[in-house]
Amino acid sequence: MNHSMISYILGFVLKFEAIFMLLPCLVAVIYREQTGFAYLIMFVFCFGMGHFFSHKKPENQIFYAKEGFIMVSLSWLVMSVFGALPFVITQEIPSFTDALFETISGFTTTGASILNDVEALSHCSLFWRSFTHWVGGMGVFVFILAVLPLAGGQNVHLLKSESPGPEVGKLVPRLRHTSAILYGIYFVMTVIEIILLLIAKMPLFDSITIAFGTAGTGGFGIRNDSIAEYNIHIQNIITVFMILFGVNFNAYYLLLKKKKANIFKLEEVRWYFGIIAASILLITFNIRNMVPNIGMAFQQAAFQVGSIITTTGYSTVDFNQWPELSKNILVLIMMIGACAGSTGGGIKVSRIIILFKNLKKELQRFIHPRSVKRIKMDGKVVEPPIVHGVTVFLIAYVIIYAVSCILISIDNFDLETNFTAVAATLNNIGPGLSKVGPTQNFSLFSPFSKYVLMFDMLAGRLELFPMLLLFSPSIWKER
Repeated sequence: MNHSMISYILGFVLKFEAIFMLLPCLVAVIYREQTGFAYLIMFVFCFGMGHFFSHKKPENQIFYAKEGFIMVSLSWLVMSVFGALPFVITQEIPSFTDALFETISGFTTTGASILNDVEALSHCSLFWRSFTHWVGGMGVFVFILAVLPLAGGQNVHLLKSESPGPEVGKLVPRLRHTSAILYGIYFVMTVIEIILLLIAKMPLFDSITIAFGTAGTGGFGIRNDSIAEYNIHIQNIITVFMILFGVNFNAYYLLLKKKKANIFKLEEVRWYFGIIAASILLITFNIRNMVPNIGMAFQQAAFQVGSIITTTGYSTVDFNQWPELSKNILVLIMMIGACAGSTGGGIKVSRIIILFKNLKKELQRFIHPRSVKRIKMDGKVVEPPIVHGVTVFLIAYVIIYAVSCILISIDNFDLETNFTAVAATLNNIGPGLSKVGPTQNFSLFSPFSKYVLMFDMLAGRLELFPMLLLFSPSIWKER
């Protein structure tokens, strides 16, 4: 285990987080809020700690997959702990457990909250809360790799550990350029959304924070009713961008690189939009008698389906009051999630495709034992290690889900609350049903249950295995 390299990387993560904390300080200056001093204090502390760990470059800069997993897991934990401290210092969230829950929910783009009155927070804290979504959406290491070369070719282990989906590939030969391209697309799309929200007459501060939550598919609103009070044009813009940020960013690169590229040739993209279309139509039909007209039913269905499948978690209505069919569809697409290589959470559409194709292959093998079939996506063979990885991921997912449900059941809430609370955190969505519905929050859980759900949020964002490996004694041993 290359401990010196792990410390070095952690130091850089802390320095970057310190720089990020200057932004809420600027917001505090604009709105003349004294709470900005908490972020200034944390800037000094984080930068000092970061400099202490990273001032000297290790002699041995080579690290492998297991160090990559450890670096990513520890970095997200450290980043969350330091990111939570301003809330405690300002006493806007006095409990460290609650502040940590809110911050982990932010960085993992979950959007689950313990706040009963979001609007009571200062502007700088609201900004920081939403900005954690934007940082966590594409991933802090994607950002670091875009501006800082690390350990030569070995830094792909960092990208693989943090990026969502069954496989991470390079868009261009150099990984640093790949990271720069991803963040460039991410930044431009965010700016475009902000401009469109401003045109739709949303205030500047609201436009920036809501765009951060949309881009990172996080869902922290700055109003107690989430997005409900904004006009229908604003809601429609957010709907479109939630769905767009759930698309694999490789597809956008293809559009930029090849003028005649058709992203719908990508099988995952077709499935993604197909699932969205089918879900919207079913829910529209199901809730048509609950709203004044079919147009409003379609608009509400489209917003909530876009919000849930991309694991954003914004809401315009209390879908907890919808018929059972609609609620079951939402829970199902919670687990499916967005595309691999997007900012969305969930199992990922690509994994669902591979699982279905593997099931079909096994059924055909029973009928024709001597036949040899290979699973293909986009005309290319999916190698057996990837199929095996998807299967193992699903097994780990089910085990974590089941254990989490059992552990939080000690709070004695109903099954629907427990089941959807784990679904909302493990899939990085935010709202669930019943006591954790879109008009409720997670403050009712005990500290123990909150820590279980925090683990679920981190595990879901980091694709399960980096967090699970922290509990393996063998990984901490020297080579």
